[in-house]
Amino acid sequence: MATPNKTTKKKPVQRKKKPQPHKVYWRFLGVILVLVVLSPFYYGYVLKTFSSAWQWVRDLSGNPNYRTYKSFNIHIPSQYSIHGIDVSYAQGKIDWTKVKAMSEDSVHISFAFIKATEGLLKVDPYFKRNWREAPKNGIICGPYHFLRANKNGQWQARFFMQNVTVEKGDLPPVVDVETLDGVKPEQMRKELLAFVTFVENKTKTKPIIYTGFSYYVDYLAGFFDGYTIWLADYDHPTLNEAKQVNWWFWQHSDKARVNGIYHAVDFNAFKGDSTAFQQMLLH
Repeated sequence: MATPNKTTKKKPVQRKKKPQPHKVYWRFLGVILVLVVLSPFYYGYVLKTFSSAWQWVRDLSGNPNYRTYKSFNIHIPSQYSIHGIDVSYAQGKIDWTKVKAMSEDSVHISFAFIKATEGLLKVDPYFKRNWREAPKNGIICGPYHFLRANKNGQWQARFFMQNVTVEKGDLPPVVDVETLDGVKPEQMRKELLAFVTFVENKTKTKPIIYTGFSYYVDYLAGFFDGYTIWLADYDHPTLNEAKQVNWWFWQHSDKARVNGIYHAVDFNAFKGDSTAFQQMLLH
């Protein structure tokens, strides 16, 4: 008996559906997001944001009188707006253009005290270069002499003035006194008075006296109250302890990092505002 032929039914052809416009949009957006996440720029942004936030948290939880400035590598007192450095041969050859250009959140170098001489015979080998180049870059400068208490103060003042020339717009000359050099405090004060008297007669302005906080308390308090004091103190978050001192400059760190200077450098704050700073300059 013959088997009847079976008719095979053809399957309907399935047409490919065109992707909907909104699905294409989301796919495109997904690809973009993947590329962004994988991009090194994205991670750089995330890290920068995280770092800034972490710094904010650290500052918030730390001493309220200070803020950390990463580029300067130190804590800087937050209540002062005018900042400066002091330099000598110890900082080597300085690129003053880079010093002037450095800035972080409005903190920048406005002034510099530059070592000129020491004792009766020593001239700082970088003084002339620093004294020439720093003002060229808009930094206001003042020269300083390192006093040797066991040497004649007037002779030291003569030597100092033979090597420096101050003019209108400069900071007053400075005498740095921080050692006794084997003599009694009375002898040190005698030589210091001779030094400042001679310089004042020559420049018609009172020199600034630089010293450490403890040195001032031990040897100078009550003897030079009419002079502007530049005080070095790294141990206190504020200078409230020095309320009775006529200080206007505070050297609060000796470990700052500044562009253009390849060694650690002292960092200072001026107590007053810009008007007070201008009044401090030679006229």
